[in-house]
Amino acid sequence: MTTNNNRLFGLLVPVISVILGLLVGAIIMIASGHNPIEAYGALWRGAFGDAFTIGETIRRITPLILTGLAIAFAFRTGLFNIGAEGQVIVGWLAAVWVGLAVDAPMIIHLPMAILAGAIAGGLWGFIPGILKAKLGVHEVIVTIMMNYIAMFVSNEIVRSVLTDHKTTTERIADTASLSSAWLQGLTFYSRMHYGILIALFAAVVMWFIIQRTTLGYELKAVGFNKHASKYAGMNVSKSIVLSMVIAGGFAGLAGAMEGLGTYGSVSVISGFTNLGFDGIAVALLGANNPFGVVLAAILFGVLKEGAGEMPTGAGVPTELVDIIIAIIIFFVASSYIIRWALLRFKKEGK
Repeated sequence: MTTNNNRLFGLLVPVISVILGLLVGAIIMIASGHNPIEAYGALWRGAFGDAFTIGETIRRITPLILTGLAIAFAFRTGLFNIGAEGQVIVGWLAAVWVGLAVDAPMIIHLPMAILAGAIAGGLWGFIPGILKAKLGVHEVIVTIMMNYIAMFVSNEIVRSVLTDHKTTTERIADTASLSSAWLQGLTFYSRMHYGILIALFAAVVMWFIIQRTTLGYELKAVGFNKHASKYAGMNVSKSIVLSMVIAGGFAGLAGAMEGLGTYGSVSVISGFTNLGFDGIAVALLGANNPFGVVLAAILFGVLKEGAGEMPTGAGVPTELVDIIIAIIIFFVASSYIIRWALLRFKKEGK
């Protein structure tokens, strides 16, 4: 198969997966007594109905881009970063902590808070990276366990340090906030913030690292074949650790976007944010390509935000959106079947 055909299939498989997911979702809605046209119309209105919903959709897309990049970057280098959820949590905590504790002008305070989130996420990714590189401990097991460690440790820090056992925490200083009165004014006071620009810039950074740097070449080579890379003189352990640190940094940035932009604070959580887990689906649908991740994050953000309108607008339970997303992921994961069908159709057309 030629390179052009590979690229064509790489583009077609996610698109066909989304279409099939929406069609199967429509069939499920018909079987359960709901009108799919009304349901999808309500979903569209919930995501793009007015300036407010558009702002909220963009706000929801922002962290999904970054967690998608966190998963995709590790995947591109042969690693499974299932710990993006924990990296989001520690990045959120670190960014808000700096936003509360530091007194400085915005030109210093805001970059410092954003950097704190990225560093915290990177350090949280460093632990499974070093364990994988030096001891051969599988990163999936370590990252899953570290999700729980991040949640419970962060909750204790919020309770005992940031809130002193009060019910709520103070909001960050305005000098560390990503919120924008101008953007809020354009979108009827939605929670849209400047973080979307950071997320898009991060996608460009990932593309540049992977495609245009020696480091990216080495990371991909290690991902393809560790033994051959070692034989070629590459430092495999260093590449594994760096990959997890960079991936963790992207996820930590996602947490910083929530803490500095959407909420302006951090609180005790009773469960996971699910941003890291949604990032797995975003990366999978985006074929681990940074620009594919952006498009996949837009789709997921639209589905997640639009779902809120489906119960009131069409009487469809919001859980159905999760079913549709799961079906889309299923078809993406079954890409071999789609590729086989496309090749078979192409052969029959000759």
